[in-house]
Amino acid sequence: MLTRRTVLGAFSALAMLATAGVPSIAQDNYDIALISKGFQHQFWQAVKAGADKAGEELGVKVTFEGPDTESQVDRQMDMLAAALSRNPSAIGFAALDSQAATPLLEQAKAANIPVIAFDSGVDSDIPLTTVTTDNVAAAALAADKMAELIGDEGKVAVVAHDQTSRTGIDRVDGFVNRMKEAHPNIEVVSVQYGGGDQLQSTEITKSILLANPDLKGIFGANEGSAIGVANGKTELGSDIVVIGFDSGAAQKGMIKSGVMAGAITQNPVGIGYETVKAAVGALKGETLPKVIDSGFNWYDATNMDDPEIAAVLYD
Repeated sequence: MLTRRTVLGAFSALAMLATAGVPSIAQDNYDIALISKGFQHQFWQAVKAGADKAGEELGVKVTFEGPDTESQVDRQMDMLAAALSRNPSAIGFAALDSQAATPLLEQAKAANIPVIAFDSGVDSDIPLTTVTTDNVAAAALAADKMAELIGDEGKVAVVAHDQTSRTGIDRVDGFVNRMKEAHPNIEVVSVQYGGGDQLQSTEITKSILLANPDLKGIFGANEGSAIGVANGKTELGSDIVVIGFDSGAAQKGMIKSGVMAGAITQNPVGIGYETVKAAVGALKGETLPKVIDSGFNWYDATNMDDPEIAAVLYD
């Protein structure tokens, strides 16, 4: 669960964002509906904490919901449709499928409801902005760290959450393409998808390891994937290098114990905060940038207690 210390620390990290200052208090009747990709990961609870904080500060009503798992695209569409039916002032949407929501987003546009994409964008110009991590660059950094840790040669694999969301696509592409461009002696032998589910990702990891006994490392592209990869490594007694994505108590513990070498952290509290802030700005007629970059960092056992890193980790 989120602790008071980590949530308050993450709020202090909002100052690291490149966007402008907080807008003035909004009208009390603004109703902003946020539909996330899920609820099962601590990442989304941190996003919700940031959104709730912005709602309190800006004087607006914020609702936050998401499907039980990140594989439930149909359930997410139902939630988006239900949110639209109550005619909210604005919508924040983190897409599980970058194309599936297009008809519903068209409805929002026709009803003059501003849409703000967050975490994972859509293949549409309807959202006025996207609050997100530069996932391609973040995954490229993971590739560089992997290369450094395995001596810049050998075989590696990727276990990702999906191939339909922008985060799933961009993190795989960022990692694989960086290896091809900058580390030609490293071969990515397998890319598989476990829906962000820890148990499924564990079984996938074990099958990859059994099929590739000379494998040197695996990149887990989100919280559930990374935990599953580390568990698979442990269950088979493997010594591969594991690099993760996101934070959470389990990953932090695995990094401290050495099971996982390190991970890329986003700023989830900042993502939630900036999404609500952007929605209020849109309702007040402000011009928004195409992308609001919420930032990312590499963390491992050597720096995870540094104030600037600790501020964006959550547990």
